[in-house]
Amino acid sequence: MESRLRVLVVDDEPLARHRLRRLLASEAGVEVVGECASAAEAEAALASGPVDLLLLDVQMPGEDGFELLERLPRERRPQVVFVTAHDQYAIRAFRVHALDFLLKPVESSSLHEAVARARERAAEEERAGERRDSADDLDRRLRSLLAELASPPRTLDRLLVRDGGRIDFVHADEVNWFEAAGNYVRLHLGERRLLLRQTLSALEEQLDPRRFLRIHRSVIVQLDRVRELHRLAGGDFAVVLDSGERLTLSRTYRERFEAAVGIASDDAG
Repeated sequence: MESRLRVLVVDDEPLARHRLRRLLASEAGVEVVGECASAAEAEAALASGPVDLLLLDVQMPGEDGFELLERLPRERRPQVVFVTAHDQYAIRAFRVHALDFLLKPVESSSLHEAVARARERAAEEERAGERRDSADDLDRRLRSLLAELASPPRTLDRLLVRDGGRIDFVHADEVNWFEAAGNYVRLHLGERRLLLRQTLSALEEQLDPRRFLRIHRSVIVQLDRVRELHRLAGGDFAVVLDSGERLTLSRTYRERFEAAVGIASDDAG
């Protein structure tokens, strides 16, 4: 049985709040505990009772959605899904660890996926006891977050990808392999295919070279996904992933690949 998810809708537009409430009505186990038209109303609502998920607009009269989050103590901050008509806020939402970023008008499928993610995250936190962390642990996590914001990581762990009417946050380790597609990169995540507006060369510079390696001029593979290596005619090799996908390791990148996976040339094939 799915656990109940308590949702607070925050948007200064009555029609937007009505649409979200109507879409949430079809989600099993979801309880809309309130609607707010401003950050001040939302802060009061969050102080009055528990909320698991905050559907939060960015631009509102008075404080905006980001300012609301800055004012909330960490222990009172629920999971956040931004709902806005302005995609330029996606990177900022990423930095405050939003669960998702939906573009108006919100599609029912996008909202359904966001709710499913929130439910899954809430269940994980409950199992791990994260909602009852000690004050010392909360302080440690806050210091870690501030340090992360002050010094962005040298390698890219999450990618911002437009997927229909949403901005999807994709963890790099979810991607089996990356494929060049002109000025875009196609992300292969099992059955899913997403397009990232970036060149493969630019992406390669941001990924952790210990985990991701270019094996062809048009392919970067996650090394943990590699299961087999087979010799092909002409000096190339077939790299077989745990998903069953077969990729070509070209001669140009063979030496780097062998060094990365710790094999000698005579061992391959």
